[in-house]
Formats: sequence, C-alpha cells, structure tokens
Amino acid sequence: MERKNKVAATILRVFLGITFLMHGLSKFQGGIENTVGFFESLGLPGFTAYMVALIELIGGIAVVLGLGTRVISILFVIILAVAIVKVKLAAGFLGNGQMAGYELDLALMAISIYLAITKRSLLALDNVLFRSKKAE
Repeated sequence: MERKNKVAATILRVFLGITFLMHGLSKFQGGIENTVGFFESLGLPGFTAYMVALIELIGGIAVVLGLGTRVISILFVIILAVAIVKVKLAAGFLGNGQMAGYELDLALMAISIYLAITKRSLLALDNVLFRSKKAE
C-alpha cells in the first residue's frame, strides 16, 4: 500500500474512532438508562443499549489506537445499519426537520467498510502486534 493511502487510512481511522468514542461516552454520560428506554421503545432488548455503548466507547478507543480495526469496523457497520433501519430511514437522507437523516450514518458506514478491507494504516498497534513477514 502506498504511503499516501496509509496516511489517508490513518486519518479516516482516527476520525471514525473519535466519533464512536464520543457517541459511546455520551450514552453513558446522558444516563445509560435513557438509552435503554429508547432501545426498548424501538423494540430492541434493553441490554443491547449497553452492548452498543460499550462497542462504541471501547471500540472507538481501540480504533484510534489501531487495535482490532477490521473487526471493530465490522461491528460499527452492524450498529449503523440497525440505526438507519430502526431510527433514521423514516426521516430520509437529510432529515425531516425533527430529526437528522441517515447521511452521516452512511458516511461512517462507508469509512468503516473501507477500514475493514484496508490492510494497513500508519501508527496502528496492529502493525506492531501483527507484523507480516513480507513488506507491504
């Protein structure tokens, strides 16, 4: 992979990680019980709110560090797909004046998919922990 592509992947990885970290943090700061209630109002089991918040929080930190980026990116895709279908789809792409649309969710999903299929980015712990024998 060319160096400039690794730099671009790094920028996307850090942005995605920070974004999910902040979303996970806000779920706990706003009172996870509120999030549990919201999930239940959507017909989802309440415990899934804890799962999503922890994936966002811990996964966001891990992605910033470049640890397990591929697996966590796939989990992010699943979370985003459910959010679009269960919450945002009815509001449309740009929103309906009452709630945001799903354009940001699709952008984050595209970044997550890119990172799930990209081999390397710079300054990632995965590069140190899982060094390949042949240079890429």
